[in-house]
This record gives sequence, structure tokens and C-alpha cells, in this order.
Amino acid sequence: MNHTVQTFFTPASTHHPPNYEMLKEEHEVAALGAPHNPAPPTSTVIHIRSETSVPDHVVWSLFNTLFMNSCCLGFIAFAYSVKSRDRKMVGDLTGAQAYASTAKCLNIWALILGIITTILLIVIPILILQAYQ
Repeated sequence: MNHTVQTFFTPASTHHPPNYEMLKEEHEVAALGAPHNPAPPTSTVIHIRSETSVPDHVVWSLFNTLFMNSCCLGFIAFAYSVKSRDRKMVGDLTGAQAYASTAKCLNIWALILGIITTILLIVIPILILQAYQ
């Protein structure tokens, strides 16, 4: 078996000092030898369908967790959102849609309860101050 070392990128031909990638490639060519298969390399194309997009509501859940976490609904919604994202990454779109629907429902309730709580925290002290005057 005849092993020949071919240098593709030499510092003399490029007028630059060799970097790590060039030295690594030269070492691999020296260790493995020249390619024995004259066939052109093949490529793989992955098609990602955008119409199967399932919203996971992670940002909305995180907002409700940090700012309006009434009855821990925001945290529970965040957990369901993460489960939805995990299911989507695995390819289980039905499971992802079910978790996303639950997260959306919990986010709506957390938002409604947060707004009501905020309004009550503003209105009740005003009513108490007016009663004592």
C-alpha cells in the first residue's frame, strides 16, 4: 500500500502562517491518505415544514411566572410550555399541541387573576383612605 502525503495548503503558497484548521487537515490527509473513492460527495437535504408550527407560549409563561404569578399558575404554565417545546423537538406534534393548549389556558387565567389583583390593590387602598376622611 502506497501512502503519499499531499499538502494542500502550504505557508509558502498562501503567504500566511498556518492556522489550526490547516494543520489539522494536513495531519488528517497524512494519516488517512488520499481519498480512494473517485465518486463525488453526496449531500443530504432536510425539509422543515413551517405549516406544522405549534406555538409553545414559553415567553408568555415566563412573563406570568415573573410578574403575575397568582396561585402559581404562571409557573405551572411555564412547565407545560417547556413540555410542549420538548414534545415539538421530539416530533410529537399532537402532544406538543395538547401541552401548548393547556399552557395557553393557564396563561390566560394567570393574566386575568393578575390584572384583577392589581386593580384591587389600587382600588381598595383608595376606598379605605376615602372612608377615613
